[in-house]
Amino acid sequence: MQTGVWISLAAYFLLMVGIGIYAWRKSTASSEEYMLGGRNLSPQVAALSAGASDMSGWLLLGLPGALFVSGLSQSWIAVGLSIGALLNWIIVAPRLREQTERYDNALTIPGFLGNRFPSRAGLLRLVSAIIIVIFFAVYTASGLVAGGKLFASAFGGSYMAGVLITLGIVLVYTVIGGFLAVSLTDFVQGCIMMLALVVMPIVILTTGQGGGVGQAADRLSGMDDSFLSLSTGVTAIGWISAMAWGLGYFGQPHIIVRFMAIRRVSDVPRARAVGMSWMLVSLIGAVSLGVFGRAYALRNGLEIADPETLFIVLSNLLFHPLVTGFLYAALLAAIMSTVSSQLLVSSSSLTEDIYRRLRKRPATERELVTVGRLAVLAVGLVAVVIARDPDSQVLGLVSNAWAGFGAAFGPLIILALTWPRMTGTGAVAGLITGAVTVILWIALGLNQTLLGGDGLYEIVPGFAASWIAIVLVSRAGADRGEYRAA
Repeated sequence: MQTGVWISLAAYFLLMVGIGIYAWRKSTASSEEYMLGGRNLSPQVAALSAGASDMSGWLLLGLPGALFVSGLSQSWIAVGLSIGALLNWIIVAPRLREQTERYDNALTIPGFLGNRFPSRAGLLRLVSAIIIVIFFAVYTASGLVAGGKLFASAFGGSYMAGVLITLGIVLVYTVIGGFLAVSLTDFVQGCIMMLALVVMPIVILTTGQGGGVGQAADRLSGMDDSFLSLSTGVTAIGWISAMAWGLGYFGQPHIIVRFMAIRRVSDVPRARAVGMSWMLVSLIGAVSLGVFGRAYALRNGLEIADPETLFIVLSNLLFHPLVTGFLYAALLAAIMSTVSSQLLVSSSSLTEDIYRRLRKRPATERELVTVGRLAVLAVGLVAVVIARDPDSQVLGLVSNAWAGFGAAFGPLIILALTWPRMTGTGAVAGLITGAVTVILWIALGLNQTLLGGDGLYEIVPGFAASWIAIVLVSRAGADRGEYRAA
């Protein structure tokens, strides 16, 4: 059985490396090509790259696992994400693509902010780059945890070996091919992920042991009246926390950097249509997997020790080894597409916003590409240290990093693109306020328990505090004359 699985996985690995080599030959001659693909992504590649880099291992592990345990009430997260993603494509995508090129051809988010607010450029670049590296180390660790769980659960191997293998494969094509390699592999991986999430629920329901939709609904409703309810057991704070996931989209550097790389602004509507279609199909598949997977487990007396391994367990039980290998590849695709994007954005910030600025003499393009590759490796190794605990939860790590980015960068990006009165001092205030609020909210445990009840997701107070700080400090007008009209 293992032979067929390894054949499918080997074919997948070779495809990823092949894409990396192709991208290396085509688009790594300069830092703009290595970090942004020469701003020449087609709408389809940009859309699926944004989606695949967004929907990490949590889409196939964390979200189905949460639904498996708690039922449809957890699907409010998917609703909030869908709304947030759509607004991100409408508000941020066209403006960011146009303004990052207009403001001195910025290659990174910190670079754009520095060019947009020149009087605070150095501080903005430094603070935002530090925040990016810190939260991406945590975010990358969540992907490595998912890879470790895959190898431990599917093959009975070492968890840490799975973590290192996952990182090693990602490093090969990311270090070699840069942004173009990451974007092209994301496109392929996004197609694989969506196909797997369509196939898996259908097979669960149609196999003889699944019992069909009717029996699945009867089994679930008989188990717990609240399992199939969107509202039962959901408090106001819980609903707000779930919907607030959508706020995170405006501040995710590894997602919005795809907007900067789209070929031209006129391509954004087509990219939005492709990206949102992909996202809706994938989220419906993930929700269906969690719900119908629970029905399958109840019908067949299947014990799932770790709910986040539901996709892995059912892949092994229900499919031919060659297909199982393909499904494992889909999970690896979800993991790797996000990890590679995060590593590259972290590398870009370290290279463009710290190394280049600290150099006393101008760096050559070849030197910057080399430093970028070394930075990818360094951030990956830090993520390995964070991911070393096999009891880590994918969804928990993702939620913390998602909130950190959403609160620190979300209000900052929206207002920088749409509000001409925003100042550099206001930008710094919002950036720091959002990040610190999220960190303190987590440290004080307020995301778990608030006034003796359910905790409020840290992105809510962080996003609000950042927005208020930007507006108040900007209106104070300490450096009002320095901004460039947006």
